[in-house]
Amino acid sequence: MSQEQKKVTRSLAGIAGIVAAATIISKVVGLARQVAIGAAFGTDAIAEAYNFAYIVPGFLLILLGGINGPFYSAIVSVLAKRKKEEAAPLVETMTTLVGVVLLAVTILLVVFAGNLIDLTTPGLDQRPDGELIKAIATRQLQIMAPMAVLAGLIGIGFGTLNVANQYWLPSISPLLSSITVVIAVAFLGLQLGKNIYAAENVIYSGAILAVGTTAGAILQWAVQLVAQARIGMGGLRLRFDFNQPGVREIMKIMLPATFSSGMLYINWQINSIFASYIRGAASGLNYANLLVQTPLGVISNIVLVPLLPIFSRLTDPQDWGELKQRIRQGLILSAFTMLPLGALMIALSQPIVTLVYKRGAFDQKAADLVASLLVAYGVGMFVYLGRDVLVRVFYALGDGNTPFRISLFNIVLNVVLDLIFIQSFGAPGLVLATVGVNLSSTLMLLYLLDRKIGGLPWIEWSLPILGLTAASVAGGISSFATLQLVERFLVGNENLLLLLIKLSVAGLAGLIVFGAITAVMRIHEINSFTVKMRQKILKR
Repeated sequence: MSQEQKKVTRSLAGIAGIVAAATIISKVVGLARQVAIGAAFGTDAIAEAYNFAYIVPGFLLILLGGINGPFYSAIVSVLAKRKKEEAAPLVETMTTLVGVVLLAVTILLVVFAGNLIDLTTPGLDQRPDGELIKAIATRQLQIMAPMAVLAGLIGIGFGTLNVANQYWLPSISPLLSSITVVIAVAFLGLQLGKNIYAAENVIYSGAILAVGTTAGAILQWAVQLVAQARIGMGGLRLRFDFNQPGVREIMKIMLPATFSSGMLYINWQINSIFASYIRGAASGLNYANLLVQTPLGVISNIVLVPLLPIFSRLTDPQDWGELKQRIRQGLILSAFTMLPLGALMIALSQPIVTLVYKRGAFDQKAADLVASLLVAYGVGMFVYLGRDVLVRVFYALGDGNTPFRISLFNIVLNVVLDLIFIQSFGAPGLVLATVGVNLSSTLMLLYLLDRKIGGLPWIEWSLPILGLTAASVAGGISSFATLQLVERFLVGNENLLLLLIKLSVAGLAGLIVFGAITAVMRIHEINSFTVKMRQKILKR
């Protein structure tokens, strides 16, 4: 390995360590938020309404404000190639432009909240609690509408701070949103107690939950703005120089990337429409998704955040050999982390859900639903992250149109798969349809990337991924068998300590089997990355 390659690997491991630590803290607090919501509201009317109302603002926060979203990707791709003194005017101009556009979106959401809820939840018309859920959701959407503006500003802030090698704050700032929601739930508990569900309080309870969510987004943006100003990368200043070259360069990536990622919202909304016909499905999907996103968010940030600037610096045809090595690195690290994680989720779904959520209003019926959804999510963990790695390569190459066209095709595919799978599997069919869409996207992106950068070594890349798949299956089977064995000696799932012991022993057994098989495979990317990460951790 050359000195430059060693330098990049060290940098990658160092950044990954920072991002991992910060994101773990943020995701754990995020899971605590969801546990609080589950204990207070279960899968009943307020929780259902919140999930329907949160779809638009929540998706915008993920789409535009996410650390791997199109705003972040566009800002990083452009600013990484420019001098620091050029950053502040460009960032402030983009903040002004994005803020004006999304302010208009916010106003529309406030005015037409009721119409949007009616349009997107047709199944509620056939349910006895439908009108109540719609009323709660409408008020919540109006309160959370400002998150549209905040999402865009947060996304720009993420990218700006990362270009300045500021990784800790962007990765940890989402915990502010979680903390404010937990405070809101605690406030309701102290104020209303068991009267949260009283007829005269349900609208109010739902509104307080929405206030906590919006307050968190405001705090998240505020701390980023202060950090940007301190390092001279843009502050709270309006600039209208929309014709400068940097703006056009960012928009060239940002617009198609946003539309492409926006297609995921359409898929998300399609799933929500189907979920509105199934009692508890909307909130169940959200609870299961949080269990998936907690480790996935940590791992995706470890893999994607350090790689995107590297991809952006290797776009010249003479650097494509190194670019292919980095793409392989991203895909293999995705498989190394996601495949065994998915296998463990499938094998241990019921005890995981019981341990995390089953308390208060979250009963066994809710646990069974969420466990079945977690199994479906586990099937598609690798293609979820693998697709994101490939999309970032296209963004780095300045091509946002290709992911957009693929997303358009997958909207139709998602509808077809929803119709097929929901008949056979019920609510988990919605997740399996998403897995099918992600698999389709991954394969199409690989095929088009092969043509774009002069061919990919398909066999060389496929063999280690297939090996990791087999190792994950073996680990999942071992984990499930160990759980059955341990349950013979430790009887009872109501004792949280016993349940934690069972999960720990079964999970460890599966990981040992997976690790042993992986070690025999001697995959360079995995060995190099784990050594660097271990050195980084031991230094601390």
